Amino acid sequence: MNRRTALADDPRAALFAAMDEVRVGMLGVLASGRHMQPMTHFPDRATSTVWFITSTETDLVRSVGVGARAHYCVTGLDHDFHACLAGMIEQSEDRAKLEGLWSPVVGAWFAGGIEDPTVCLLRLMPQEAALWASTDSGARFGLEVLRANLSADHRPDLGDHAVIRFDAA
Repeated sequence: MNRRTALADDPRAALFAAMDEVRVGMLGVLASGRHMQPMTHFPDRATSTVWFITSTETDLVRSVGVGARAHYCVTGLDHDFHACLAGMIEQSEDRAKLEGLWSPVVGAWFAGGIEDPTVCLLRLMPQEAALWASTDSGARFGLEVLRANLSADHRPDLGDHAVIRFDAA
């Protein structure tokens, strides 16, 4: 199923499918004055929560403090899907969740492994997400642009957009 069909059929499922394919996005805390930064995400479909593991020594964690509003942006592998999630982010002390997400890849970032005192689990609780799905065909994209440039009446059909809202937990 292509991204546009998936977005039309079930936007929430399309979002999580894209996040399953692409393991990294850009996370930023609003009003922090800091740039977004690349982060590996761990989405939980059942709770519509997105988890991150980072260090307490980062500007990101200092910006989160006891809780803040954040944006997380993801781009599909073929650049045919884009999403921006917005919601509250906070530090979490959920040891069971941390253990469930831990892996040798995550452990490579922490000298003390899971017991490293700088390990920090973050929980993003999206309130909404804006999603865009476009054609994954370069030829179709080029044809649509060409047609739009040759005819003032033709608007290029390059994709679809949806906004989904998540229930408050």
